[in-house]
Amino acid sequence: MEQLASHPLVFFFVSLLLMSLAAWFGVSVLRRRNPLTDDMRDDFGIVQSATLTLLALVIGFSLSMAVGRYDQRKNYEEEEANAIGTEFVRADLLPAPQAALVRSLLVKYLDQRIQFYLAQDTLQLEKTNAATTQLQAELWTAARAGAAMQPNPVTALAIVGMNDVINTQGYTQAAWWNRIPIAAWALMIVIGVFCNLLVGYGARTATLKSRFLLIMPLVVSLSFMLIADIDSPRNGVIRLSPQNLISTAQSLPRT
Repeated sequence: MEQLASHPLVFFFVSLLLMSLAAWFGVSVLRRRNPLTDDMRDDFGIVQSATLTLLALVIGFSLSMAVGRYDQRKNYEEEEANAIGTEFVRADLLPAPQAALVRSLLVKYLDQRIQFYLAQDTLQLEKTNAATTQLQAELWTAARAGAAMQPNPVTALAIVGMNDVINTQGYTQAAWWNRIPIAAWALMIVIGVFCNLLVGYGARTATLKSRFLLIMPLVVSLSFMLIADIDSPRNGVIRLSPQNLISTAQSLPRT
């Protein structure tokens, strides 16, 4: 399910197939075996309306969760760019050799952070994460060595800034792992299937060529695809661009 939700277009076709089958089963099997009578129609309408309302609420809450996580990833990208830019300036507080080394490493580190946002395949992402971890260790070692040579409150600011650089990367990674739970996806799919089943069962015409029976599966599937697209950081149409990191990289002098 997690892999399926990570590919919104595939998720759309799979959910469309499930919802269409549910509507077809309702109109061609349930309706023929147990046709709705006029005295049952009112009670059925109440159940159908309640189920559709529940589906709308679940989709709305899930969309809100996905948008919130997208905004969180975007905010952390901004914080990470600010932390790197600030530490580049604070590197001047360290002794000259360590300051030059820190600035050089920060430029390389910034390139890796941009690659993290642009990476598409797993192999490239693993290389980027490995390089990021190595550069973090080198940055911390250089900053610690400089602060040890001149232990005072001024050089401590460089250590604090380096700590922010490392911490924001961890916050970013946690935000990218924070996805809509699988249980929520399963609940949406189950409710969607039952809703389409009820729509097919309550159809007043039994013809399978009715265009109206395709509207509900299509709308539900499009809603699922939109949620999956926003919730998926690396796939789909809606992606998070590292605009702040790129802007910071362009503003830093490269020596």
